[in-house]
Amino acid sequence: MSDESIAARIERLVNEEQELRGREQTDRADPDALERERERLRAVEVELDQCWDLLRQRQAKRSAGLDPDEAAVRPASTVENYRQ
Repeated sequence: MSDESIAARIERLVNEEQELRGREQTDRADPDALERERERLRAVEVELDQCWDLLRQRQAKRSAGLDPDEAAVRPASTVENYRQ
């Protein structure tokens, strides 16, 4: 996966995230729809974190003179538990 394809995926996910947040406001009357959209929103947030992490891995490997294609998507449990 290239940096460009990762960036394109990030852009699509950000658009979906914004759409879901907007729908969250209009679906308050339908608790089932609201719950489904919240679950999807959480999945999108995790995938975004994984994409950003992969992009950073690729950049770090490139800066270190290594092959960026050796970078791999890390599990959600890893990227969601980073300490900042």
